[in-house]
Amino acid sequence: MADETIGIVGAGIVGLATAREIALSRPGTRVVVFEKEREVSLHQTGHNSGVVHAGIYYTPGSLKAELTVRGVALLRAYCQDRELPYREIGKLVVAVRDDELGRMNALYDRARNNHVPDLRKVSREEIREIEPNAGGVAALYSPRTAITDYPAIARAFADDVVGSGGEVRTGFPVTSLTEVPGGMEVVSGPRRVRVDRLILCAGLHSDTVAGLAQDRREPRIVPFRGEYMLLRPDKTDLVRGLIYPVPDPRYPFLGVHFTPRVDGSVEVGPNAVLALAREGYTRTRVSPKDLLGLAAYPGVWRMAAQHWRTGVREYRGSFSAKAFMKDAKLYVPAVGVQDVVRGGAGVRAQALDRDGTLVDDFRIHRVGRVTAVRNAPSPAATASMAIAEHIVEAVFDRASGSD
Repeated sequence: MADETIGIVGAGIVGLATAREIALSRPGTRVVVFEKEREVSLHQTGHNSGVVHAGIYYTPGSLKAELTVRGVALLRAYCQDRELPYREIGKLVVAVRDDELGRMNALYDRARNNHVPDLRKVSREEIREIEPNAGGVAALYSPRTAITDYPAIARAFADDVVGSGGEVRTGFPVTSLTEVPGGMEVVSGPRRVRVDRLILCAGLHSDTVAGLAQDRREPRIVPFRGEYMLLRPDKTDLVRGLIYPVPDPRYPFLGVHFTPRVDGSVEVGPNAVLALAREGYTRTRVSPKDLLGLAAYPGVWRMAAQHWRTGVREYRGSFSAKAFMKDAKLYVPAVGVQDVVRGGAGVRAQALDRDGTLVDDFRIHRVGRVTAVRNAPSPAATASMAIAEHIVEAVFDRASGSD
């Protein structure tokens, strides 16, 4: 008999990393992962850009800063051990105008506080040595920033869970969560599974699933679709590594950038447009339920009032390849509209507070026997193994304490 059964809702990379951490670090504990889809990692993990972030952007002392740096080390070692793709191709964060240099220097100081390895400032001439086709007046260079295959990592995590005696139950959409004596009952239609404790890693549906456990209503998830262009195959040699803009600190998205993938392709993007469905990977995908939920939430209107100009610009790029590539050409001037084709898209589960604030840091909290991951956007894939450690430590330390 297992000492305890822990249920995890969501088989994305964070949920599977957490299940793996429990299975390997808590002998005698039974782990059951519940996933509504027929396969693991189909949503945010399966649409990830594949970048292993070094920790440049995140507020020192935040969970993002702490867990990203730790997560990189764990992920690198795991990929090496499992012979999964992990290529340190480096990243340039490029200032294309002199008025961006102040923000770039502030970002450098932040990254130093986060102990980002081997980061350095580079001049216009050094940019050209690293990326012969790049523009810019100065940049930060992070040679240890890497790319990987997150869906492959998630599948490996699932194999580890099963190999350690746990279960990954796909095709199990959670319809209700009920507190029962000494535990929780996870319900999917006629199927019922009792667990002692429950961890929610539901991504795009994290607020609604948390609501099933009587968790607080805020923050709400607002889905942002990020659309990509792809460089034509004969143009991929124009880009060697990752090329990013200096981000606007008022906005949680990093802007259009160039991202080589482990399969040899190069993505340009993403933009960030409000999706009309939580799983709205295309412009034509509309969910009336999701749309009504957005319209009824005051935080959405307050966010729109703050960021409507940015939103208009992002939507323009969604419909016009020329507008999409206007900013991209600042970073690689040799790339034009004729050099790209429409690529795929992902949807980011962005938590939003009632006052219209886009939640920046990871947000994880607990209600009784339920621990809910309420905000885990990028760099959650990079930090997934460290997030798992953090969740497991919190769950079991509190379980053995006063709770």
